[in-house]
Amino acid sequence: MSHAFSRPADTGGDRGTTGERRVAVLAFGGIVVSLMQTLVIPIVPELPRLLNAPASDTAWAVTATLLAAAVATPMTGRLGDMYGKRRMLLISLVMLVAGSVTAALSDSLAPMIVGRALQGLASGVIPLGISIMRDELPVERLGSATALMSASLGVGGIKGQRDPTKLGRLT
Repeated sequence: MSHAFSRPADTGGDRGTTGERRVAVLAFGGIVVSLMQTLVIPIVPELPRLLNAPASDTAWAVTATLLAAAVATPMTGRLGDMYGKRRMLLISLVMLVAGSVTAALSDSLAPMIVGRALQGLASGVIPLGISIMRDELPVERLGSATALMSASLGVGGIKGQRDPTKLGRLT
């Protein structure tokens, strides 16, 4: 039997509160990552003007994130198995912050693409979070916690696609 499928022994302590906190933090991380992926969508038409670049080139601000996510997600999962899921989760979140700062401070296309690619490297947070929950939660709570983590993708995606001109309105 592989160690990847073994569950930690229950120590008999009250894990309910700790488990709820872990699920909440991991779900919040999922919301942040999915929000980051979709946050640029409403301003795509404005990117050529904001970055002083051709429209065909500014499409890379979206593509770089998706490409980095497609590569990083399976790699992060494997590295999490090898070096620790918590460590890889923290590294992914550091990449997200570094990419966000880089993209926010960019006034030209190249740093924006680099920042968005760094943000895409954080996409492994969702599968890592689900994997951590599998290791830490009792079986009877795992289904609802996984559902909450999966729903966090939708919540972040919806929030990120809001029209920035309507942020102050309730519509």
